[in-house]
Amino acid sequence: MDDGINTPRRRRRHSAEFKAQACKQPGVSIAATALRYQLNANQVRIWIRAHEQLAIRSTQITPVNPIPEFIPIQLPAPTTASVTPDIVIEIKRGAANVTVRQLLPQSVPVGCRTG
Repeated sequence: MDDGINTPRRRRRHSAEFKAQACKQPGVSIAATALRYQLNANQVRIWIRAHEQLAIRSTQITPVNPIPEFIPIQLPAPTTASVTPDIVIEIKRGAANVTVRQLLPQSVPVGCRTG
């Protein structure tokens, strides 16, 4: 009498297409997929993880148009009216106010002033 309990099971081999089909079922649980194809849920989980890693690698390999590191931007020349000739630092703490003002000499060009 052959009841199938003591009979050794042969190892099944599945194609890559079959594994991809089993992994690409959105909204279906791993347990439901395993039951549908008569597989172990852990095996399906391994296939899904491998399928996700393959998808990540394929997106990393695809060439992307390189973005230039330096993009020149044309700015308008600064006008003398927009540049303030002095440096002002205001510190406020509670009711106390401290203002430090340093006047820059007009003889130094605007781009060369340091303070």
